[in-house]
Amino acid sequence: MNGSNRRVFMLQVAAGSTALMAASAAQAQAAMVNEKDAQAAALGYVADSTKVDAKKYPKHAATQLCSNCQLYAAKATDPAGPCALFPGKLVAGKGWCSAYVKKAG
Repeated sequence: MNGSNRRVFMLQVAAGSTALMAASAAQAQAAMVNEKDAQAAALGYVADSTKVDAKKYPKHAATQLCSNCQLYAAKATDPAGPCALFPGKLVAGKGWCSAYVKKAG
């Protein structure tokens, strides 16, 4: 490898590393969804599934959690993760909302 190719390679590695670190930092700094946000309130989102209003949401079951919902974009074991319904924010893994759809499998 000549000097020019090595220099280009090292610049690409540096740029790629910077992009990965920025993406990780952005996810790490994402705020949790506030239960009082308009969209969260409209969907009945709660950070603790045991606090769902049973009269208002009679179809809620204790086994329904954000962490096992199809819209949850993190590992089931993660305490919080992104949700397709709340772009740029995190939901609690033990949370719930009325848009719950059981994850396949």
